Amino acid sequence: MIILPAIDIIDGKPVRLFKGDFKTAEQVAENALETAKSFENAGADWIHMVDLDGSLQKKRVNSEVFLSVAKNTGLKVEVGGGIRTLEDIEFYAQNGISRIILGSVALKNPELVRQAVNEFKDLIAVGIDAKNGYAAAEGWTQSSKVYFIDLARQMEEMGVKNIIYTDISKDGTLSGPNIEQLSELNNAVSCNIIASGGVTNIGDIIALKDKEMYGAICGKSIYKGTLDLKEAIEVCR
Repeated sequence: MIILPAIDIIDGKPVRLFKGDFKTAEQVAENALETAKSFENAGADWIHMVDLDGSLQKKRVNSEVFLSVAKNTGLKVEVGGGIRTLEDIEFYAQNGISRIILGSVALKNPELVRQAVNEFKDLIAVGIDAKNGYAAAEGWTQSSKVYFIDLARQMEEMGVKNIIYTDISKDGTLSGPNIEQLSELNNAVSCNIIASGGVTNIGDIIALKDKEMYGAICGKSIYKGTLDLKEAIEVCR
């Protein structure tokens, strides 16, 4: 299982949110690049980065931060937030980003996902963020009546290979991942499932590995010291 330490960005700075609420934004590090380098030194191969400003403004806002990490570390960078057009995808694809996450557009403009997968193949991942099992969009500020499994199956039919699933009620809470929903999703589709939200300690990492998840995103647990990144990576090797 791949461990993906996370850096969410507002105004160019690394922050964490509680249950996706922007009012709870807490700066967790001084510098994104230095933080990314510390993750690399701990043994990480991947890093998960989100443009939180972009997710609200529906455009790329903090892209220079992500490109700097891709250029100045050996990490594979996956980026989400504010990616709404094929031009956005092409921009990241041409500038060293290893995986591009489509979130709100998967719900609102699935045809764009189809086009993106046709053109960019495995570079494309879909982020499904759900409240009570129903997909949310626009920085989690909008809810829908689309059940997360139904959306995942639609994405699978379009050729999406990687899905990042976040239970919003777990995100940033250090209360453990939603193993039940993640297992349901893993059993429903053939896509690689990356778990996001709620990871607290090494026990959660082992539980996700036992459920055969492809990856786990870890954010607040690393910053708060409840999870040792190096230990998590070693357990999953």
